[in-house]
Amino acid sequence: MVAAASAQRVTDVLEPVVAHAGLVLEAVHVRRAGGRQVVEVLVGLDEDDERELDLDRVADVTRAVSDALDDADPVTGEYTLEVGTRGADSPLVARRHYARAVGRGVRVRRTDGTVLTGRLTDVVRGDGATGDAIVVVPVTPGVKGRPPRVGDPVTIVLDDVAQARVEVDLTGLGPDDDGGDDAGRES
Repeated sequence: MVAAASAQRVTDVLEPVVAHAGLVLEAVHVRRAGGRQVVEVLVGLDEDDERELDLDRVADVTRAVSDALDDADPVTGEYTLEVGTRGADSPLVARRHYARAVGRGVRVRRTDGTVLTGRLTDVVRGDGATGDAIVVVPVTPGVKGRPPRVGDPVTIVLDDVAQARVEVDLTGLGPDDDGGDDAGRES
């Protein structure tokens, strides 16, 4: 329970600091590792932020977070500070996560248990009657070298999503397709 209270105190201190850096505070975790406390701070991009969250931006917010924690001292004793992002395999839980994933492959499990795998093509703002929704174009992988089958777009209201994740696609990685057999070799 102490960790939960510490995490809330840290969150209260850091939300304005991270927002001032132009980022979103995704999560704060305070835990014990060995004999030390670890304060893990996860940051992300706002839905409308066109820039990337590169190492320079993470380093800048890390300095701001460290300074704020030193000034406010919400965690007693020594601790290790870890600042990072949610990661590519984190679940999509907020509208901004879906908006950042447009164009990527996703796996969506609906509240009725059905699963849809395909390409996320849009995030639609809801009106007063309906909530925000995502549009996924179903893609079924081809068998034995055949091309994948692409279905008609499916609109899913976010309230009907039980779980969703980006499917990391590594199929584009590998040797060059220029016909040469020296792919990966230095000239």
